[in-house]
Amino acid sequence: MKLQEVVKKVEDGIEEILIYFDFPSEYWTYIRTNNVIERLNWEICRCTCVVGSFPDGNFALMLVYA
Repeated sequence: MKLQEVVKKVEDGIEEILIYFDFPSEYWTYIRTNNVIERLNWEICRCTCVVGSFPDGNFALMLVYA
């Protein structure tokens, strides 16, 4: 897996990722989430609930990325 590339992108864009903290806390939920993110989280939850347990962390990551 190419997780090093992902880590590099997150490190490079951390200021943009966390910019919503500059706004008042009552707006954070509206700024940081959208339907695409919520749908992705739902699909991850759905897929992982079907499997139940994972032999190792790599298997879980592969299922989520699939």
